Amino acid sequence: MSDTSRRPRKPGKPYRRPKKDPVRILAFEALRAVDERDAYANLVLPPLLRKARESGDFDGRDAALATELVYGTLRRQGTYDAVIAECVDRPLRDVDPPVLDVLSLGVHQLLGTRIPSHAAVSATVELARVVLGDGRAKFVNAVLRKVAQHDLDGWLERIAPPYDEDPEDHLAVVHSHPRWIVSALWDALGGGRTGIEELLAADNERPEVTLVARPGRATTDELLREDAAVPGRWSPYAVRLTEGGEPGAIEAVRDGRAGVQDEGSQLVALALANAPVDGPDERWLDGCAGPGGKAALLAALAAERGAALLAAEKQPHRAGLVAKALHGNPGPYQVIAADGTRPPWLPGTFDRVLMDVPCTGLGALRRRPEARWRRRPEDLDGFAPLQRGLLRTALESVRVGGVVGYATCSPHLAETRAVVADVLKQFPETELIDARPLLPDVPNLGDGPDVQLWPHVHGTDAMYLALIRRTAP
Repeated sequence: MSDTSRRPRKPGKPYRRPKKDPVRILAFEALRAVDERDAYANLVLPPLLRKARESGDFDGRDAALATELVYGTLRRQGTYDAVIAECVDRPLRDVDPPVLDVLSLGVHQLLGTRIPSHAAVSATVELARVVLGDGRAKFVNAVLRKVAQHDLDGWLERIAPPYDEDPEDHLAVVHSHPRWIVSALWDALGGGRTGIEELLAADNERPEVTLVARPGRATTDELLREDAAVPGRWSPYAVRLTEGGEPGAIEAVRDGRAGVQDEGSQLVALALANAPVDGPDERWLDGCAGPGGKAALLAALAAERGAALLAAEKQPHRAGLVAKALHGNPGPYQVIAADGTRPPWLPGTFDRVLMDVPCTGLGALRRRPEARWRRRPEDLDGFAPLQRGLLRTALESVRVGGVVGYATCSPHLAETRAVVADVLKQFPETELIDARPLLPDVPNLGDGPDVQLWPHVHGTDAMYLALIRRTAP
């Protein structure tokens, strides 16, 4: 056997092991999970961060940087793809996905953070050496050096078509949204360049963590004792954590007495609970209850009035999440796994019914930025029959004089007003209730009678709510 250890080294730089950067490696792993497994970053990232903290690799600043790298890269993916496409000699579809993820992380550091250019390039090249190998690291280095020649504004001038020539494509590139979503949001807003640009910009902002103090179980005063906690803007049960933080570290959240819930979601539950009904007010239904945020708030509000909530969820594992959210509720409730389009309960059973239907989720793009790249216009056709079927069930399930709330976390007109208008044609014995007076402290709710909330106006997810009263059998 030859002694290879005595072979002369080739002239040149000695081999250097790449330096492992735990923050950037974790960010890369999160992006790979999102890409390969269609995972959601808000589900993938927390356990990765928890494991890193437990191992001693991370402190609070490391966790904040990793979070910014992941969410910032996902939010700006469309813009960054356009920049990278200008700097490579092949179509982006021919670039290996792991290489593209590393490049996107580097581009975000160059164009979307205050990290100095030389540090952003060198750190990303080191990451490439660790996760891709030396050969592809050279490619990453070459591309990022081209990207570093201009700042974000300079690149947008080069890659975005002029607004006057193609406004939708201009906004899609500048604000990193698929063109079809830009068009849909513009239609929902009703026109006006200022509104659409503010909305798209708000979608790219990092949302605050919002908590709900579940009535009878926790108070906002208790939650406001947390660091950087301030009252909610609109909901009397909301508390905002202005500096992020880990909700799971809060005792009331761990105990289930409080939860993480966007203020828009809280307002939907409050509006339904406050709507006037004729006659008794004893039986409430949440017909699409998973994962349980609205159901927990509704159950607590029902308990204050001596009413009981039935929470139904089709998927058994999601019904389990609902049961966990409702555990400890001060009043009576029941959780069942049931298909809302084929309900096990009798018609006319309930005084109040909430149907927060499955949808494209275009109203929560701040929280799930990757959803904008997964959704397709044809997804609307897939949701349409289910949304209409669930609203029909809701209207059949409520008694005369009772109220139905149709809600969706999407402002797309095909999922909001179009659904309500189509179904109400089949139910002439109903009337729309003006939902705006039921949210008296919330401004700019439109012309009614339905309500559309907006990230750029209300600081909430873009929740939609229509309230409908059953007027005759």
